[in-house]
Amino acid sequence: MRGMLLCLALAVLPWTANAQAAAADEPLAASTAPSAKPQDGAIVDLQTVVVSGSQPGPGLWRVSKGDHVLWILGTQSPLPRRMEWESGPVEQVVSQSQEVIQPPSVGMKAEVGFFGMLGLIPSAFKARRNPDDKTLQEVVPAAQYARWQVLKARYVGKDRGIERWRPVFAALELYDKAIERSGMTTSGIVGPAVAKMAKRHKVKVTPAKVEIAIAEPKRALKEFSTASLNDLQCFEKTLDRIQGDLDNMAARANAWAVGDINLLRDLPSNSQFAACSAAFTEAALARKYGINDLSQQVERKWMSVAESALARNTSTFAMLPISELLKSDGYMAKLQAKGYEVQTP
Repeated sequence: MRGMLLCLALAVLPWTANAQAAAADEPLAASTAPSAKPQDGAIVDLQTVVVSGSQPGPGLWRVSKGDHVLWILGTQSPLPRRMEWESGPVEQVVSQSQEVIQPPSVGMKAEVGFFGMLGLIPSAFKARRNPDDKTLQEVVPAAQYARWQVLKARYVGKDRGIERWRPVFAALELYDKAIERSGMTTSGIVGPAVAKMAKRHKVKVTPAKVEIAIAEPKRALKEFSTASLNDLQCFEKTLDRIQGDLDNMAARANAWAVGDINLLRDLPSNSQFAACSAAFTEAALARKYGINDLSQQVERKWMSVAESALARNTSTFAMLPISELLKSDGYMAKLQAKGYEVQTP
């Protein structure tokens, strides 16, 4: 199942698994200066210490019209692995709400049944490999491959199978390993906690999910396995981020943990996921299966769900990536343009 989603709906990455939190015992220590692009295979060691312990996270955004209010928690990924989220204030809001809106996401809908999906797993893993079984060394520029070797040795180890993966999949695996080795995590913390709150207080949970229907998933996987992807920019940007931006990522995680919105606004956000998603959404195959305009589809879906909830509920709770909340042309700006009152924490 996971392999299938990776192959056909990888463009979900910017919008899924972002409902996470962080915590701290140690003081925040971070530079707001952007990281310089690393030279050759140099690795910039993590200098900012990721925090641990119990921390509150950021305050809530407030969107209102009349006496109807939508409370929004901005989420962050990655986050410090050793953390405890002080979720009491959020639980109080959830308990008094009539609805919880899940983070925006993309899913795949295929009418194949459970055993049919199991049968697709081998094909999905095959589709992860380069067409014609080429190696990374054969498909990426020599300078990038030299950098890859250094980073792979440090974070992945001797796994030789990854050398035949498409650059986008190899890059994302390397990213996950580097985050883990740096004391951070991309695993959901806030999302599961909020789900438990909603269940505990019997609050309705509404997804904000765009579902892509795949009528013939086996055929789609076969097409994907031979399709060309323009994923070298994703590969390069991921290498750049691991080599020169881990310190900045830790600083953002720390800032989220202590609720420092101003620092989060000032710190650069150099995500590579837009380039990695573009490798899929700009491919000819994406247009065929309706995933070439996912960001617009996701935005329209979330806005529709949020506005409907605002109209019918006195209080609604939602989660969005904090980077989206801080954008000058993001979801909050668009709600404000529609006449809603928006207050930042």
